[in-house]
Amino acid sequence: MEKAKILVLKGKNEGKEIPVLFNPTEYTLDKSNEFANINIPGLESPLLQFTRGGLQTLTMDLFFDTYEKDEDVRNYTKKVIDLMEIDEKLHAPPVCKFIWGGGIEFICVISKISKKFTMFNSNGIPVRATLSVTFNEYKTETSAKERSLESRDRTKHYILKQGDSLWLIAAKEYGDPTMWRAIAEANRIDNPRILESGGEVTIPPLEE
Repeated sequence: MEKAKILVLKGKNEGKEIPVLFNPTEYTLDKSNEFANINIPGLESPLLQFTRGGLQTLTMDLFFDTYEKDEDVRNYTKKVIDLMEIDEKLHAPPVCKFIWGGGIEFICVISKISKKFTMFNSNGIPVRATLSVTFNEYKTETSAKERSLESRDRTKHYILKQGDSLWLIAAKEYGDPTMWRAIAEANRIDNPRILESGGEVTIPPLEE
């Protein structure tokens, strides 16, 4: 069975591989998004506006056992724990990738480790431990800008339907219902509450 490992991608130990002693029995991937309530006059309830995506996190327990070797288990747990130390080249903890065969490749930094020692030899030296590790998804500034601008960077035309409003159209096209004025001005609409079904409005590109 292929061993899971942590590969250092950036830092003074770039290229170093840290294999785990025992593959995890399970792991958890979490992802969340954040939304804001936008109050629009005339609507019964506020609209939800997407504000930003949350980082994905990977959590798991890593098990270490050196009882048969009668060796200090901290010699192995330290290799993982040290990945939380500030790297002198990056002035931040090193960027890593958690790899387990073809099942998962997760570019990350380690944000939290909880250590639990559960067995000791006659000298009190720990020989069994579990590390509860939280990996945070790592994205560069460049990757954060990799988003589609299709609905914002070119002029579009929209056919009005029953129940449409400029607020809803702005939310759909721009991701922000408060940008309805740009559509109203482009189409010389004086009263945004009165829209004729079947009519056409121009959706102008937003200026950056």
